[in-house]
Amino acid sequence: MAYRIEGLARQAFEGLFEMTDAELAARGAMRVTADAPRGYPCRVSLRDADEGEELILLNHVSHDVDGPFRTTYAIYVRRDADAPASFTDEVPGCLDSRTLSLRGFGADGLLKHGLLAVPGEADARIRELLSRPDVAAVHAHAATYGCFLARIERN
Repeated sequence: MAYRIEGLARQAFEGLFEMTDAELAARGAMRVTADAPRGYPCRVSLRDADEGEELILLNHVSHDVDGPFRTTYAIYVRRDADAPASFTDEVPGCLDSRTLSLRGFGADGLLKHGLLAVPGEADARIRELLSRPDVAAVHAHAATYGCFLARIERN
């Protein structure tokens, strides 16, 4: 079974970096600067920002369904993120190096199963969830802070 992980389209965030801090705040977003080489995972490039990089922290609807499992939470986007990253049958380092909450959703938008993956276990746990016929896609969240990191789909 093969799976695909892709970053969000950069176009969805066009113009945010040109906004003033007040304009960002009015949209519930804010400008941040990475103060460490880890801890700021970009949802477009699927990598951690380098220390000193500028990012926008904003709310994102990651599971846009009419129902109890509709999900919206914080994500980071790096200023220098270009084309969305794409991985096939491989977990990007910024995911695999974290403890993940993996949530398996059915085609009906309902949560079917969930697993934790400690660093180094993401590939095996993703495959485990996708081996279930009732799981259509997997969402990866940082287990500690809860930020949405990626949507994982069958390839």
